[in-house]
Amino acid sequence: MRLREKVAIVTGAAGGIGREIARAFLREGAKVAIADLKGDVASATAAELDPTGTRAIGVAMDVTDEAQVEAGTAHVVERFGRLDILVSNAGIQVVAPVVEFAFADWRRVIATHLDGAFLTTRAALRQMYRQKSGSIIYMGSVHSKVASVLKAPYVAAKHGLIGLARVVAKEGAEHGVRANVICPGFVRTPLVEKQIPEQAALLGLTEEEVVRKVMLKDTVDGEFTTLADVAECAVFFAGFESAALTGQSIIVSHGWTME
Repeated sequence: MRLREKVAIVTGAAGGIGREIARAFLREGAKVAIADLKGDVASATAAELDPTGTRAIGVAMDVTDEAQVEAGTAHVVERFGRLDILVSNAGIQVVAPVVEFAFADWRRVIATHLDGAFLTTRAALRQMYRQKSGSIIYMGSVHSKVASVLKAPYVAAKHGLIGLARVVAKEGAEHGVRANVICPGFVRTPLVEKQIPEQAALLGLTEEEVVRKVMLKDTVDGEFTTLADVAECAVFFAGFESAALTGQSIIVSHGWTME
């Protein structure tokens, strides 16, 4: 029970990586707010993960909406009395060549990843600074370290999260707050499943070739990173109490990149 009685907010937690992190946190003794764009789905997920209704709650939160972020964070603190962990996980993906990328799509991707990370971080820090403790975990990507074609705003945003984490690590140190980044490789989530046919069409490949020649080409074993792999890393960061580990990023990618 590495996170016994800790309180966490996980954004984008109604499915995929966020849901698995929430599940792992509950298993390790934490109380968890399932924050997601659709409040009813967030509440249903919380009820499924915690049938007792005592340790998980759903929170409607559009991470790009300042008012929703502030209200949602305040609700969690009111309900559970504190906030120890923020996992900034909410994300979207749009793929296209830079020369064809619609500005509206660029802004939507950047807003979700970077504006969302900023707004949720700021709201969490206000409570964590009062407590003199806390852990901020950003969901980066291997694309926080390297680039791929067709993903300009996503790559830019994921690189930006490392910069944000480093600033938060420096500013938060005197308040007992740590900030780190998880950088997964390709995880077979709905977000990735959507990309397979899109990239196949844009690159002139079959879907099987996109998986084998693009997504898993540089792994050491030809395997997708799993939800459990990423969730275990989140538990590790959340449970590491010392500032010896802050401002850092860990790549969880089956060797897709080793930077």
